[in-house]
Amino acid sequence: MKTIVGYTGGTFQNPTYRDVCGGRTGHAEAVQVSYEPDKVSLEQILHKFWELNAPTFPEPVRGQYRSAVFFYTKEQEAIARKELAKLEASRKRKIYTEITPASEFYKAEEYHQNYEKKHGFAGCRIF
Repeated sequence: MKTIVGYTGGTFQNPTYRDVCGGRTGHAEAVQVSYEPDKVSLEQILHKFWELNAPTFPEPVRGQYRSAVFFYTKEQEAIARKELAKLEASRKRKIYTEITPASEFYKAEEYHQNYEKKHGFAGCRIF
């Protein structure tokens, strides 16, 4: 499995971390996951995603921290919707994660890749 940190879901071309953190581009900070389905399933990836990020509040923090699953195929969409419904049923509450078609993905700056490992913490700072 391979991951790349970046930005997607917005209207601004070639956004930077500073642009996205400012909340003006409409992008979400995102992780693009490339995986081999015979080794790990999308269901397993989504389970881990929601284990780490299952918001129970409707409003995103400055937009870029909204919970979202961006899909490329109808099959991925169906799996994401099914897994979200199962999670909501098991928790007996609404989980605020948008499930939406993927748009152009922009790779984040190199210093932002593996950010927590490199810098010891994660988070968006307004400059």
